Amino acid sequence: MPNFENLKKQAKLYLRWHRDGYYPVAAQIRSALARYRDLSDRQILERDFKLSDAQELVARKFGFENWQALKKGIDAMTASTIQETSRPFFAAAEPQLFVADIKKSCDFYTEKLGFKVRFVYGDPPFYGQVFRDAARLNLRHVDNPIFDARLRASEHLLSATIVLDDSKPLFLEYQATGVAFHQTLKTEPWGARTFIVEDPDGNLIAFSGG
Repeated sequence: MPNFENLKKQAKLYLRWHRDGYYPVAAQIRSALARYRDLSDRQILERDFKLSDAQELVARKFGFENWQALKKGIDAMTASTIQETSRPFFAAAEPQLFVADIKKSCDFYTEKLGFKVRFVYGDPPFYGQVFRDAARLNLRHVDNPIFDARLRASEHLLSATIVLDDSKPLFLEYQATGVAFHQTLKTEPWGARTFIVEDPDGNLIAFSGG
């Protein structure tokens, strides 16, 4: 866990992102704060959002009910524990997929895989992001393929792995919508149940769960 000064800075950063209309922060607000759960990104960014809300968002992300509980939790830690856990905190990772057509890719991820479009930049589009729950995939336009397609397919070279609590219901959902699988659902030697989907550009997306 970061130290308390870092958490205060993080809260102020969320507040600034909201004021600047930065769309990715809306998903984090919606997932952590129940009163925003039924609002769209635009509605969240247009709604009043104070520093106390940003602090509550930080607390919720670390498993505390509110900012005061978070502060007490940190104060209760020993000096050695605080020193050990005050390193940079990795909040999320966003794989970048290289695609030939941003719109075609967005259509695939929304219509076939149940994602939503977070944003698309450029005219014509050259960059975008799709998301489903907390999973986010960045899409980057390239004119020519940058991977050996046959090598990628034969060696199962993944572009991203999305971790789930249970992968079977999602596999059945995708099966019902006619998604083409690079690998159908199977139990791996380490116990996880995984399946792999290939997008229109050959990117292999693994879904792994219990």
